[in-house]
Amino acid sequence: MRNLAEYPIVINYNLHMQFMFPKCENTAASGADNTRWKDSFRARMPTNYTVVQGDHLSRIAKKFGFSNYRTIWNHPRNADFQKLRQNPNVLYPGDVVFIPDRALREESKPTDQRHLFVAHWPNLKLRLIVEDQYEEPVANADCILAVGSDSGTTTTDGGGKIEKLIPSDTTGGSLTIMDPQTPFESIQIPLNVGYLDPVEEFSGQWGRLANLGYITGDITDQRPDDFRSAVEEFQCDQNLTVDGDCGPATQAKLKQVHGC
Repeated sequence: MRNLAEYPIVINYNLHMQFMFPKCENTAASGADNTRWKDSFRARMPTNYTVVQGDHLSRIAKKFGFSNYRTIWNHPRNADFQKLRQNPNVLYPGDVVFIPDRALREESKPTDQRHLFVAHWPNLKLRLIVEDQYEEPVANADCILAVGSDSGTTTTDGGGKIEKLIPSDTTGGSLTIMDPQTPFESIQIPLNVGYLDPVEEFSGQWGRLANLGYITGDITDQRPDDFRSAVEEFQCDQNLTVDGDCGPATQAKLKQVHGC
């Protein structure tokens, strides 16, 4: 039986892109029909960026002034990186990402009018799926969801799911379930946005098993037998060969069940 001390939570990310243009205003100028207005963001020299814990590509893109992470993700010099990671929201500390020049954009506007340009930065969609110790959804439960400085009440749907748009540079938050149907009522559950490592890495395997309730405690305090037992239990539940080895088949299933 799983240890009930840790509540299983699945976190996944989806990105909603919006058109971006930096905010700037122009004043009327005389002696010309129109003028060309340049992006207030200035281009930077291309560089290589080394991923740190908690990074995902949307956060990196915002840090370097890009509204669309795909500008970085789809750059030819990141082709090998894209093949390695596949999911831009699940990176690993030490990964190296090429950051290209940021192109300047120009717009033509009449000089006898005042114009306002507004940047719409993209948001991430935080998706939580809350299940009990028996893998049943905690449905229609009142919760308090705090993300960054924003905190409010919300309710899980019939499948135990919560969705919320959050800024792309959000680092963490918490979920508190305010419902007596679960033994974890009023317990504050920490959320670390962007801290899930790739499933090919030991830390990524451990993180998913922990989120699903198969293992508890801090990864630095784990004994090898604890991890092996968690893998065996997961394999048994998923009708996989029970050998305690988190190999490719188990990784694929772990990724599928966890959601990312």
